[in-house]
Amino acid sequence: MALDSAKKKEIIATYGRGENDTGSTEVQIALLTERIKYLTEHLKTNKKDHSSRLGLLKLVGQRRRLMRYLNKKDYGRYIKIKEALGIRN
Repeated sequence: MALDSAKKKEIIATYGRGENDTGSTEVQIALLTERIKYLTEHLKTNKKDHSSRLGLLKLVGQRRRLMRYLNKKDYGRYIKIKEALGIRN
């Protein structure tokens, strides 16, 4: 399930650099993190939903790649988003 528009706007307002900033790395990481949290809760109740599990693994890999990119480009922003979202290495 996709995020509802109100939740998405809230995330963009929190992590974006401007009001229409939807493409920055921090916003993308925050949106992926919300979808990962939702799918994690979904899989706790629906243990046999293997297609959602595959989607979750793809999202985690995509977020990992974005985090690696941010780590290389701007380490300060990397640390800030990592602490704000509670993401481990």
